[in-house]
Amino acid sequence: MRRRELIWGAAASGLVFVPSLLRAQAYRASGAAPVFSTSAQIEVWKSPSCGCCADWVTHLESNGFRVKVNDVGNAAARARRAVPAKLGSCHTASVGGYAIEGHVPAADIHRLLTERPAAIGLAVPGMPVGSPGMDGPEYGGRRDAYQVLLIGRDGQLSVFNRYPSKEDPS
Repeated sequence: MRRRELIWGAAASGLVFVPSLLRAQAYRASGAAPVFSTSAQIEVWKSPSCGCCADWVTHLESNGFRVKVNDVGNAAARARRAVPAKLGSCHTASVGGYAIEGHVPAADIHRLLTERPAAIGLAVPGMPVGSPGMDGPEYGGRRDAYQVLLIGRDGQLSVFNRYPSKEDPS
């Protein structure tokens, strides 16, 4: 039996949960790129001509997600998923019953799926430079500070994660 089949078998039986959680914790502590052995299907709605959306999809795939892309825009998907318009960005996604709005890092999506809070989902409003998909060579290594927001079922927002600017490592 190949390693991939063993991993999928373990995932189906629930045996990957604890190692995945430990990897997510180690990732957050180290700042290194995450490596996850399970994958979730994530569906993305975006404009067919948006380059940063395509780069975000590549980021998701590089971090263990299977991605289904709908090149039809995202306004209707955002409304269906009850994401407030003020949190809007250039793409909307759905995974595990949660909405994902904007350039949310894959590690935060993995954390969301592990912790399973009572929430609508996550959002990174706007298009912060340095976030996944907005981090290409055309930005010259710039990284602006931004927050990943948790959208509560009651519409309340809380900070799920913070990303400092490149100049402010705190």
